[in-house]
Amino acid sequence: MTGKRLMLAALLLLATAAGAVQPGEQLADAALEARARSISTELRCVQCQNQTIDESNAPLARDLRFIVRERLLAGDSDEEVVAFVQARYGDFVLLKPPMSGETAFLWIGPFVLLAIAGLWLAKRSRTMPVAPPQPLSPEDEAQVDAVLGHIAKD
Repeated sequence: MTGKRLMLAALLLLATAAGAVQPGEQLADAALEARARSISTELRCVQCQNQTIDESNAPLARDLRFIVRERLLAGDSDEEVVAFVQARYGDFVLLKPPMSGETAFLWIGPFVLLAIAGLWLAKRSRTMPVAPPQPLSPEDEAQVDAVLGHIAKD
């Protein structure tokens, strides 16, 4: 039974590694196809947003994969292909958008929010009143003495 589960897990891993690229989409030239796959891992599916166009089954991702392959067949360099897609869809299509005025908040925003939260917590902890500890009742003192006595014996 365990062997079957291991085999199923291995098959699932192989299936996910293949991505969404269909055999009919692949280029005959292995070198160009490798370049297309490399470029596809840098481009975000605008519809799915958390997948590359290589992983996505969305029609838009399929169209982008075709565009990448068409541009490569036309003789474009990898950088020219990415620039073509970026010009058409904006910086959002890039999984690693460049640092610019438009994307600065994407890069700096999480740190700013973390700093604001830290300052808020620090201020709140200083202004929060701390009640003095209450003395233990005789019953609570007896329980503590019993527990400490057990610990001392062990």
